[in-house]
Amino acid sequence: MRDLVYYIGVSIDGFIAGPDDEVDFYPMSEAYTEWMTAEFADALPTPVRRQLGVDAAPNRRFDTVVMGRRTYDPALQAGIPSPYAHLRQVVVSRTLESPDPAVTVVREDPVAAVRALKAEQTGLDVYLAGGGQLAGQLVDEIDRLVVKQYPVVAGAGRTAFGPRFTPTPFDLDDVRTFPGGNAVLSYSRAR
Repeated sequence: MRDLVYYIGVSIDGFIAGPDDEVDFYPMSEAYTEWMTAEFADALPTPVRRQLGVDAAPNRRFDTVVMGRRTYDPALQAGIPSPYAHLRQVVVSRTLESPDPAVTVVREDPVAAVRALKAEQTGLDVYLAGGGQLAGQLVDEIDRLVVKQYPVVAGAGRTAFGPRFTPTPFDLDDVRTFPGGNAVLSYSRAR
């Protein structure tokens, strides 16, 4: 059984993006960027992997990415219909037409689609890239959280799990801190 891992960046006050989907306000130290590139290169979009020189590295953690329409749209608008070409790509959207043969569009039940991915007998883990609305729908399927906390207060924006009140316990497994104030908190579902 494969795990669904929500690997997500958040501000100190829990926002994954600003009110207009801004993410350019997150500060990143050099040490943090090096760690992220070394440990989670699979979670970087293919063009970023190329830019950082890690595009030839084999996938170590993930072989599939699941994302919502809001997460997918910036790449599509930039003319990149297959932003994670090194992964199997699944986009959850009721309205998106099939943008690329390498992208599977899930129009109906994302929970059933994720359960099918997790039940596959072979493969690496499944990366949940977001967004918050989708993570809120899938919270009961999330096995692990990797929360990249940035040393900034956003004040408003998109939350990590959408607007639903769904208390869900997780156990803290690890905390890493970096110069400049970045922290990475790793959690697993409380059993």
